Amino acid sequence: MQPRNIFLYFTFLLFTFSFFNANAQGYKIKTIVIDAGHGGVKPGAKGAYSWEKDVALKVALKLGAKLQEELPQIKVIQTRKTDVDVDWYRRAEIANDAKADLFISIHCNSMPKGNNYTKGTETFVGAYRRINEMDAGLKENEEIIKDKNFKKHGTYDPTDPEEIILLSLYKSLYRSKSLALASYIQKNYTEVNKRVNRGVKEQGLLILQRAAMPSVLTEIGFISNPEEERYINSDEGQEEIVTAIVNAIKQYKKEVEN
Repeated sequence: MQPRNIFLYFTFLLFTFSFFNANAQGYKIKTIVIDAGHGGVKPGAKGAYSWEKDVALKVALKLGAKLQEELPQIKVIQTRKTDVDVDWYRRAEIANDAKADLFISIHCNSMPKGNNYTKGTETFVGAYRRINEMDAGLKENEEIIKDKNFKKHGTYDPTDPEEIILLSLYKSLYRSKSLALASYIQKNYTEVNKRVNRGVKEQGLLILQRAAMPSVLTEIGFISNPEEERYINSDEGQEEIVTAIVNAIKQYKKEVEN
């Protein structure tokens, strides 16, 4: 084994040991990063009268405020607080630099023109695949791949020892916890808010792959559906969405801290 590979291998072992040792000593969720999808010159999906970037920001800010109110011991960090374009890789960096315990990205779903009837919520966790195998169904990667910084920050080499370690790390430490949080979110959307359940899914979303902690991307509704567009823009709808996510975090917190 080459010296660089040995170093990476032992770095992985040390990180894994530290992770489980922290849990054994009484792990607590201390920091949550909330990511309002899109922003600035990258507005995301468009409804009849609203843009995804604006809805996501409003929900993200309300989510942060409610978390600080109900879980004041937790530090909440927003990747953006205004209508600005934050580079996709920077969003993950913000969470990584803060050593966050959770990363939650807020988005709105959409369907092609002519389909204004599909509705419901779905929540994604990262799945590691080669770039050309990524499902572009949500188009969440489309803006990233067009980004001038994509080649610098977005390539994935399955033979690179660093990438192998990142894959192993995600699969062994974060995947199950990401799925647990996503399941709680969907359960609250559907059982409490009575939304259509489109399920928890694993997908090769680049922003989730770069976050070194349990991470989810939640689609709060279809902006292309007139009924859901009204709902996700309304104060009542946003309050229901935020409450569902906060309750899911509380349920997840109770599970992992015990």
